[in-house]
Amino acid sequence: MKTTRELKLKGLSKQDKRELDDLLRVFSAMSRFAFNRLLEEEKPGDLNKTLPSKFKMNKRYAEDAVLQAQSIIASQKERLPARIEDTDVKLTKLEKKIHLYQTGQRKPKKVDLQTCLNGLSMRKEKLERKLFELNSYKEKETIPPVIFGGKKNFVLRRKGLISKQEWKDLRTNHLYARGDKAKKGNLNIRLIHHDDRFFLEIANPLLTPGGKKYAPRMKVEVTVPNKYMEEIVNIAIANDPKKGPFQAYSIEIVRKNGEYFVHFTYDEKEYGEAVYEIPEYHDIIAGIDLNIDRIVVTLLTKQGNFIESHIFYCHKLEYTSSNKRDNIVGETVKNLFNWLIEKKVGAIVYEDITLKQQHESNKRFNRQTHTFAKKKLTNAIVRNALRMGFHFKKVNPAYTSVIGRFKYSKKYGISVHEAASFVIGRRGLGYDEKLPKEVFHVLRTVVKPYLISKLGSMEESVKRSKQGKKQRQYIGMLLKNIDSFKEHHLWKIWNVVHKTLRFDQYKFKLKEV
Repeated sequence: MKTTRELKLKGLSKQDKRELDDLLRVFSAMSRFAFNRLLEEEKPGDLNKTLPSKFKMNKRYAEDAVLQAQSIIASQKERLPARIEDTDVKLTKLEKKIHLYQTGQRKPKKVDLQTCLNGLSMRKEKLERKLFELNSYKEKETIPPVIFGGKKNFVLRRKGLISKQEWKDLRTNHLYARGDKAKKGNLNIRLIHHDDRFFLEIANPLLTPGGKKYAPRMKVEVTVPNKYMEEIVNIAIANDPKKGPFQAYSIEIVRKNGEYFVHFTYDEKEYGEAVYEIPEYHDIIAGIDLNIDRIVVTLLTKQGNFIESHIFYCHKLEYTSSNKRDNIVGETVKNLFNWLIEKKVGAIVYEDITLKQQHESNKRFNRQTHTFAKKKLTNAIVRNALRMGFHFKKVNPAYTSVIGRFKYSKKYGISVHEAASFVIGRRGLGYDEKLPKEVFHVLRTVVKPYLISKLGSMEESVKRSKQGKKQRQYIGMLLKNIDSFKEHHLWKIWNVVHKTLRFDQYKFKLKEV
């Protein structure tokens, strides 16, 4: 498990800053050069030979620059299908919105109808162009353009909102050195401990006189937070500085707003384990339901019986900046695991989150429904489980909230989120959730007649329209699932419940279909 700690350089003289800035500038240029040559299908091995002489850097820095360029290309290729799907979802929802405005089912609030439709049609054209471009990149097996320094900053530079020097600084602000156990942990940038202080020894080939084999080293002091002190000492400082053993650690130096941050990355030992089945010797299991404003945990026995539930609130995740979110997530998950240890929980079950955005034109809605915060919570839970020796299992969260609301919320007198976490725990133990008789009775006696009358009341013009045909097929599918639910997976009938019913104040109410 890779762990990264953020440190900070301090006490740099003007000479140190000048030399370090030159090193960052040349390494960044080398990374961009390697990236462009790799796109031209030049071999990494050939680049490792040509880069040192071209940029007057040592071979190891050149290899690190090529590795970074390769990782950028790989990540862009991996992300391309998700971007295509993301754009396609946006386009589909936009077409549905245009249809609602055109048929009068929805009315604009701030502008007249024609202005609204003109704006939506322009956005539709933009999304169609974007989707076409992304699909063309996929067909050609290449990647969209990458802007070193950031697209947002590039736009600011084009508008003249940042200076040319500021733009250059954004493109020349990092230096990376990978770890190696055989090279005392890291060859080019080494962390040392002396007189209760930490220093970085940075190899700087740009200062090498002609013909000298080894690059001189800059020595700059680095600040280590007290909470990370012990673990960093154990990783970076060997018992015998001459013989070792040493543990590999990678270091990246990033300049931001005139300050220099150090990202110290190492492999942390894992004590927990991801499992396919929860071991039988665990008596207490925890099901975890993740939301942007809270983590809900329900404890249950290995037989699937409810014990208790607890809510860990993190409301600030809804509106704080990305930097603050990391701290909030860390503190919340730490409190969660302290509680699990206190309750003697042996294994946890959590949701398998997929990164799909529920797009709308409302920025606040997009922020609340974006799954990036959930992904941070999930990663923090997995890391703490590995660190503290828990068994953990991830399950598909499909219909857990629906099942919890209609089956367990009233039974145990708990909220929907607590009921959902209970269902997640039961799903991790392998239990199916059959539809309660009273819910199925409502489907047969209330929902089915309502859907049939909905089909019969459609006007002919609506039936012949594109959206009307889709609605008829959709209602037909719901009716078919009600009649033949025993022939299909249980989730199909739970889908009908989700689409057609609400459970408000313990009473069944119809949804508009």
